[in-house]
Amino acid sequence: MQYFKLVPQWLLLAAGMIFQSFSYADQNSALSVLNVYKTPTCGCCGKWLKHLADQNVSHKAFDLADLSAIKKRLNILPKYQSCHTGVSEDGFVFEGHVPAKFIKQFLQAPVKGAIGLSVPAMPLGSPGMEVGKRFHPYQVLLLKADGSHSVYAEVKRYEEQF
Repeated sequence: MQYFKLVPQWLLLAAGMIFQSFSYADQNSALSVLNVYKTPTCGCCGKWLKHLADQNVSHKAFDLADLSAIKKRLNILPKYQSCHTGVSEDGFVFEGHVPAKFIKQFLQAPVKGAIGLSVPAMPLGSPGMEVGKRFHPYQVLLLKADGSHSVYAEVKRYEEQF
């Protein structure tokens, strides 16, 4: 206890802040840049990209005339498809209007046997699909390598997306 009296309090505070910033950097370094494939004319895709940026998810957008080839290559079955596809540096897919919150969560703790997440069918009120205050509850699906899925998250209220 006497040793702490020898160290100025400001030095202990500074050391704590430095270690905390390292912890924050490590947490964010787990997130990767998403390559997002979309068509050049899709307005909701641009809104979803803005949502990603607002939530500090780095991304690069690529406009393609036809997305079917990339979805096929990534093994995204038609029933899980939507208007755009995000791919992490580790090869995980994020199909459709998946909230950034769940992308971050998944990338920090990927599920074994999963290829990524999907929000098929462009639900009203999901990120990028906002229309006034209208909102339809939806599920974020966990896509598995064998082609099956399970529910990763249920979004019952607009606020639960952030």
